[in-house]
Amino acid sequence: MKDSLPVIASVNRVRRLTPSSCHIRFDTVLPFCPGQFVMVWVPGSDEVPMALVETKGIIVQEVGDTTRTLCNLSQGARIGIRGPFGNGFPQCSNVLAVAGGVGVAPLLSVTAKGSVSRFLLGARTGSELIGARYILSKTDLQIATDDGSRGLQGTVVDLLRKEDLGRYDGVFVCGPELMMAAVLQVLKERECLGKGWFSVHRYMKCGVGVCGSCCMDPGGERVCRDGPVFSGTVLASSELGRYVRDASGRKKAFRL
Repeated sequence: MKDSLPVIASVNRVRRLTPSSCHIRFDTVLPFCPGQFVMVWVPGSDEVPMALVETKGIIVQEVGDTTRTLCNLSQGARIGIRGPFGNGFPQCSNVLAVAGGVGVAPLLSVTAKGSVSRFLLGARTGSELIGARYILSKTDLQIATDDGSRGLQGTVVDLLRKEDLGRYDGVFVCGPELMMAAVLQVLKERECLGKGWFSVHRYMKCGVGVCGSCCMDPGGERVCRDGPVFSGTVLASSELGRYVRDASGRKKAFRL
């Protein structure tokens, strides 16, 4: 498909996963590499980037008007899809997956391929854990929640610090940016930045590397085109975890 033209897809099913997230399946098959994303256009609303979890599905977290509209679509509703775009996770057979919140989405397809030896999954509370039952059916699962309602009371970073990273060939990460920055710091302390691969989410307009809205300092990497998956060695000197940008590209502090 052409980058500039969306394919119109019909929604087959919208299934609520947690109080704030849902799984949307559509009728269009999109071959992809785990970690790639699509731009999803909601008529009358906006276009937003979404990681693919399967060839015909995405997971959506309600964080604004467009994602709320997506989660309330009915069967047969039509959406526009451009992509898949960007690069995915590298081929690796012994992976430690680290996910927080809806960051589980791109890592579910890695898990489906049988590449994940252990999965560290975190959320604010037990009711917001996404995909735990599926992951447990595929590999060893360790859970952390902020309130302690499931698993360890703490974060996935606390779980990570207990791991012997030398036993893994790769550490695949996706989640809130401050969480990923903390994981990056652990990898740096353990001198294994090269094992880390991070799926980064930033504000995007075009999705194809033209507008520059998702560029990161200091190297100017475009999240949509050069990512969204970056190695730990690239991100170690980047703006990751230091600030975010609004729609105009201005730097903004993180809101905790």
